[in-house]
Amino acid sequence: MPELENCYDDLDVVVAEVPCGEAGIRHDGRSFEDVFRLQVNLVVANLLVKCGRKDNVLAVFMGHCGPMWEIFRCDEVVWHEGNTWIYRPHLERLKQKVLMPVGSCQLAPPFPKPGQYAGTQNDMIASSVPGDKVYNKAKEAYVTVLHSSEDYVCGAIVLAQSIIKSNSTKDLVLLADDSISMKSQQALKAAGWKIKHIKRIRSPYARTGTYNEWNYSKLRIWQLTDYDKLIFVDSDFLILRNTDEFFVYPQLSAAGNNRYLFNSGLMLVEPSTCTFRTLMKQRYRVASYNGGDQGFLNEMFMWWHRWPTKLNFLKDFSNLPEDDYVHEIIPDDIYALHYLGLKPWMCRRKDEYDCNWDNPENKRFASDSAHRMWWRVHDAMPKELRAHCVFKPEMEDRIKLHIAVATN
Repeated sequence: MPELENCYDDLDVVVAEVPCGEAGIRHDGRSFEDVFRLQVNLVVANLLVKCGRKDNVLAVFMGHCGPMWEIFRCDEVVWHEGNTWIYRPHLERLKQKVLMPVGSCQLAPPFPKPGQYAGTQNDMIASSVPGDKVYNKAKEAYVTVLHSSEDYVCGAIVLAQSIIKSNSTKDLVLLADDSISMKSQQALKAAGWKIKHIKRIRSPYARTGTYNEWNYSKLRIWQLTDYDKLIFVDSDFLILRNTDEFFVYPQLSAAGNNRYLFNSGLMLVEPSTCTFRTLMKQRYRVASYNGGDQGFLNEMFMWWHRWPTKLNFLKDFSNLPEDDYVHEIIPDDIYALHYLGLKPWMCRRKDEYDCNWDNPENKRFASDSAHRMWWRVHDAMPKELRAHCVFKPEMEDRIKLHIAVATN
């Protein structure tokens, strides 16, 4: 990193030649994995944030790779021709990124709230750019998506109630396709969701009839440009503590799933029309390791900000001995519980235990204490909402299907 203690006077433009590493080149010719490329982008970002004139700064990138979109937003391009890009970055957004580790190995530190100092860097989060939107005035929301069937309607209802119970001050937005009936939509609205209708998106690398065939519908969240930031939450979550404080983090922030990969079940994104268009274009060029949205997004956002696992506690105890019942206990300090395997509402209510116990392949996901936590939120809901969580005969077939998928 250049010496930034004594900034250059009146710095208003930074020009950088961007290297491209052969090892990381994808089908579209861009490099996602070149560490040198990351370093160059971070040098440019730090120079602009720490030394740039606050009223108008530019970043010029040369080279066929262009800048990294994880750091410089495509919305900020003011000119592009050939191998040259000119950006006018939003310094407040850029400041949030350089204050955090960029990469998948370091845990993101607690972020200061608007107006507070950022640790030893003596950097204010509140905007100092004339005319800029102060962060605490930003519009933010939690969002989830329902598509292809009504299997997760009950989960979305309970999720909304758990967020409201946590005393959140944010909007709740649900994206629904044509498979969600008007009756279910009315219940979802009563639970707290604002409904927006979408057309689902097929996953190009998923097999027909599989659970992740239409999971790319999740990409629609980037179209919610009425909001500055969104925390996406899958409908098989339960929010246990208020998570509003995590909106201060930048895109893309998430908890780890396995080593350097993030779990896309709960993540912070910044809506953007051009980001959505890029994702839609790249979905045919960039493969997904699991055929679904998580594999694709991990390829598209190679450099992400790591949240602690307690923000997305995966109900998966495969690393424990089979006869170790310590996983009956869910840690007290977690923010959100992610119900992997068969969902609580897919178990018969007469069963006072997690029905994941019933199949050897699903025992890794079983926890009676987690099961009871979900039902406590359910039981506290109004009767008319609970009516959408009644176990139906057709659920038996779905349980068998889930067991069959787990076994195979």
